[in-house]
Amino acid sequence: MMAKRGGFTGMPGNMNNLMKQAQRMQRQMEEMQKEMETMEFEGTAGGEAVKVVVTGKKQMVSVELKPEVVDPDDIEMLQDLIVAATNEALRKVEEHQGKQISGISGGINIPGVF
Repeated sequence: MMAKRGGFTGMPGNMNNLMKQAQRMQRQMEEMQKEMETMEFEGTAGGEAVKVVVTGKKQMVSVELKPEVVDPDDIEMLQDLIVAATNEALRKVEEHQGKQISGISGGINIPGVF
C-alpha cells in the first residue's frame, strides 16, 4: 500500500485568488492615478492672501496674490507665504492619495506607492 503525500492541497486555488485580488488592486490603483491627474488641490497662506493650486500629479497650475501681500520692501514674506501655500496644497494631495490607497488596500500599507 502506497502512502499518499499530503501537502499543498488547496494552495493553487488560494494562489489564484491572491492573483485576482492583486490584479484588481492594480486596476484600482491605475484608475485612482488617472483620477488624481485630473484633480486640483488648493493651499492658502497669509489669511488667503496667497492661493496656490496644484494637480494630483503635484504640478503647480496657478498662484494668486492679493495686492496687499505684495510689498517690495518685504519680498521674503511673500516668498514664505508662497512656499507655505504650496506645501499645504501638496500635503492635501498626499492626504487624499493616502485615503484612496487605504480604501483600495483595505488599510494594508503598500511600500513604494506614491
